[in-house]
Amino acid sequence: MARQGFVPYLLGNDFHRLAFVEFGNPAAPAVLCVHGLTRNGRDFDILADSLADRYHVICPDLPGRGRSEWLRDGALYQPPSYVIALAHLLAWLNKPVAWVGTSLGGICGMMVAAAAHTPITRLVLNDIGPHIPAAALGRIRDYMGEAPAAFPDLAALEAHLRTVHAPFGPLTDPQWAALALHSARPVEGGGLALHYDPAIAEPIRASVPMDADLGAIWTAIRVPVLALRGTTSDLLTEATLARMEEDGAATHTVPACGHAPALMDGPTIAVIRRFLDGA
Repeated sequence: MARQGFVPYLLGNDFHRLAFVEFGNPAAPAVLCVHGLTRNGRDFDILADSLADRYHVICPDLPGRGRSEWLRDGALYQPPSYVIALAHLLAWLNKPVAWVGTSLGGICGMMVAAAAHTPITRLVLNDIGPHIPAAALGRIRDYMGEAPAAFPDLAALEAHLRTVHAPFGPLTDPQWAALALHSARPVEGGGLALHYDPAIAEPIRASVPMDADLGAIWTAIRVPVLALRGTTSDLLTEATLARMEEDGAATHTVPACGHAPALMDGPTIAVIRRFLDGA
C-alpha cells in the first residue's frame, strides 16, 4: 500500500515541497526510485510493491511533476535542481539507499553516486549511461513539443501515452490505465492535461541537441552498478552498454522495449531484486 508524503527543499531563495510515495517498512533498507523526464513516481508502483516485503521503497515526483510543486522559473528544470531536491529527501531519510533511476532519474543517480560520501550503496540505471546521442535528445524535444495541451477525457490521454510511450514495452491494459490515471491532472474549464508543468520543456527547447558526455561523472562512481537497456533504445546504445560492462557494471537487456523499459515485468523485476540483494 502506497503512503504519501512531502519534504521541503530550498532552491535559490524559495522553499518548495517534493512529493513522494513510500512502500514497505521504514526501518528496512531503503530503495529510492526516480522517474524519467515527463513521468512521476507512481510509475514504480509495481516494482515498489514487489520489493516492499524486504525494502523501504521511496518514489518521489521530481519538481514540476505529479504532486510536487511547480517551480517559478522554467529554466530551473534541470538536473542540478533535481539533485538539490533529492538531496533534501536523502537527508530526511538519513540512511544508505540503493537507487533505481530511469533516464533522467538515472542521470540524477549518477550525479549523487559520483559525489564524495554518497549515501548510495547500489545504482540501477534504467536505459541511461555516460553517453547520450544527440538524435535521441532531439526526439525527446520533439515529442514534448507535440504533446496536446489538454485531452477531453482519460481515454484520450491514455491513447496518447500508448503512442508516445510505446517503447515502454508490451504493457497490459490495466498497466496502461494505471499510468494514465497517475499521468492526468484536471484543467480549468474541463478536460485533463498531463501531470507536469509544461515549463519543464523550456530548457530542452532552448538548447541545440548535441551528444551529451557524462563520462567524467561515470568514471567517478565507485558503487556497484546494474545497467538495463531496452533492445531498441536510441538513448542507451549497444556500444555505450558494452563500455559500461567493460567498466565493471552488471548489464541486462530487456526484450521488446526501447527507451525506457517500464520495469513492470516479472523477469526484469527479478533481475533488479537479485542485484539489490547482492546476489
